[in-house]
Amino acid sequence: MATKLTLRMDEQLIKQAKKYAKQSGKSVSKLVADFFALLNPDPEQDADKTSPKVKSLQGIMRDYRVSPEEYKTHLDKKYL
Repeated sequence: MATKLTLRMDEQLIKQAKKYAKQSGKSVSKLVADFFALLNPDPEQDADKTSPKVKSLQGIMRDYRVSPEEYKTHLDKKYL
């Protein structure tokens, strides 16, 4: 069952995502869904589809918390 999800991202990142989606013939929703499927494969299916690089990253930030202010500061530094 498909359910609507709202994501908040920097405006420039959204433009880049839309451009990439158009070039690849996919929707932004499909790109996001594909990305999350790679990060957390269904264990009932083939879990070996996850790349070793992604497997090495899973769980490394489990206990790390970022406040909205810290995240905004990070985005300002990155994109401004």
